[in-house]
Amino acid sequence: MTDIAGDIGRTPQHHRTVDRITQILEEVVYNPGLTFADLARTIGAPKSSVYGFMKGLLATGWLLEQDHHIFLGPAMHGLTLASGQVRAGLISLSRLTALHEETGLAVFLGVGAGDHLIYIAEAGRDAISDIEARREIRRTLLATATGKALLAARPQSELQDFLRRRTRIEAPLVEAFLSEYEDIKRSGVAKNVRLSGTRCALATVVPGTSRKGLAAVALVGATPSLKPRLEAMSALLLRRVGEWAQNPDAAREAV
Repeated sequence: MTDIAGDIGRTPQHHRTVDRITQILEEVVYNPGLTFADLARTIGAPKSSVYGFMKGLLATGWLLEQDHHIFLGPAMHGLTLASGQVRAGLISLSRLTALHEETGLAVFLGVGAGDHLIYIAEAGRDAISDIEARREIRRTLLATATGKALLAARPQSELQDFLRRRTRIEAPLVEAFLSEYEDIKRSGVAKNVRLSGTRCALATVVPGTSRKGLAAVALVGATPSLKPRLEAMSALLLRRVGEWAQNPDAAREAV
């Protein structure tokens, strides 16, 4: 039997597919905002080949296309959060930190990547939620306050398409979301209680973010301390996020 581990430990070998994907990602890192034509020309590969790789990277959230320009996607930034290196992009880390200090709650910034939620920045500590965010880069949209806020902000056609794709196992989550949908639309805030009721969260979408790059901010804390303050914290969250939208941070990439 071939010793695969031992073979890997010898001289590394290039793989054409891996090399091409790496080249695409590196070009976008150093030249954010490239068009598809620019990327294909820079890489020097057939457009059909580059297009296939691009479709896969866009579908999985490693890249993001906005107004025909290509940027790093949320999956890439989710890795930095999982590694402990918080990225401040769409919303500066100083703003997230200020919100944490004002509320005493952990603050998470999340974006959608296909059918999943990816957290790309955080401020403050909530031990259990922090471990989960680092252990699971991709989260189920229906199972989090952040994900529910992002879903409720989608156009009806996209939302219905998403819900139709859910499996039978996810039916209880779909039913719970639909029962909360009108309240989320009315109030602008999604709520969630999980981990046997020990953790409570509320989230709202950041106004002004693009449809493809929709982002949401969540406050997370222990249920006994946060639940009695839900109304006050919801109002504060909406107020602060609204202020951020009025005075946006300059971001290097369109997340």
